[in-house]
Amino acid sequence: MSSVRIYARHTAALAASAALAATGLLATAPAAQAAPPTPVSASTARTYLASLTVKAEGSSSGYSRDLFPHWITQSGACNTREVVLERDGVNVVQDSSCAAVSGSWYSAYDGATWTAASDLDIDHVVPLAEAWRSGANSWTTSKRQGFANDLTRPQLIAVTDNVNQSKGDQDPGEWMPPRASYRCTYARMWVQVKYHYGLSVDSTEKSALQSTLNGC
Repeated sequence: MSSVRIYARHTAALAASAALAATGLLATAPAAQAAPPTPVSASTARTYLASLTVKAEGSSSGYSRDLFPHWITQSGACNTREVVLERDGVNVVQDSSCAAVSGSWYSAYDGATWTAASDLDIDHVVPLAEAWRSGANSWTTSKRQGFANDLTRPQLIAVTDNVNQSKGDQDPGEWMPPRASYRCTYARMWVQVKYHYGLSVDSTEKSALQSTLNGC
């Protein structure tokens, strides 16, 4: 998107915010962290990766996103998506329903900056379908819900919507963020999440992760 269009959208958002603020409907978010939880170090990630079970991916048979309930309410009117948008953005303003009406978001996957929340997806770093094929098919629905809404591990991140859609349910053996400088962080995030949840990796996935982590 050109800087002119981004400026125009930002100006429009600010005008909308000012109008709503006059009605008392807006609440300015606290200072944003502008990032998911910091993942483990590369050395720790390498140790974790070495301990993961290596096996061929399981079947997608029986998989449904509905088996990983999201986005759940986190507090008040705010669901997980809105919490992540507030956390990962800068100067985020929310309306009385917790919807982000203005702010700025930097997508670490591709280096783009957005000023409309509708341009962002909340990516599950380890995709739900990937988790299903790596062991989550045997979990309880409660555990899958926790995984799909995990704000403690580096499992959720606001990124450009079409970049997230191009990733789909692919693992690092098939897809890595187009912004090469973020791949080390992404690999650390991925391994930490798989390690915490006891999910397996396939051989191609492990090889790609090892190669990335060795270059960190």
